[in-house]
Amino acid sequence: MAKKEFTFRGKTLAELKEMSVNEFMELVPARRRRSVKRGFTEEQKGLLKKLEVKNNVKTHVRDLVILPSMVGKTILVHNGKTFVQVVITEEMLGRTLGDFSLTRNRVSHNSPGVGATRSSASVSVR
Repeated sequence: MAKKEFTFRGKTLAELKEMSVNEFMELVPARRRRSVKRGFTEEQKGLLKKLEVKNNVKTHVRDLVILPSMVGKTILVHNGKTFVQVVITEEMLGRTLGDFSLTRNRVSHNSPGVGATRSSASVSVR
């Protein structure tokens, strides 16, 4: 069974890479379209320039919309504590880098400690 070719809003990846940013902007949802239409910040422009040269880049820029030219690159996105490795794939187009670098961890609680409940007062500490 052949792998189905990826399309984004009816366009193949090759067609998307040939498009300008303004043409691609018309295909993304309204919130991301507004972000791109307002222009890139200096930090976002710097990241896009680095991505043209290098394949592996560290960044704190989480609000950059993923463009077709970024597909196949590896970006280390800061989540507030560490850098999370994000490999850009076709399915990520139109999303932001921060969507793939989660800032909160899942909390898994264990049994309560000594002094946490009234019943633990009667338990021997030894």
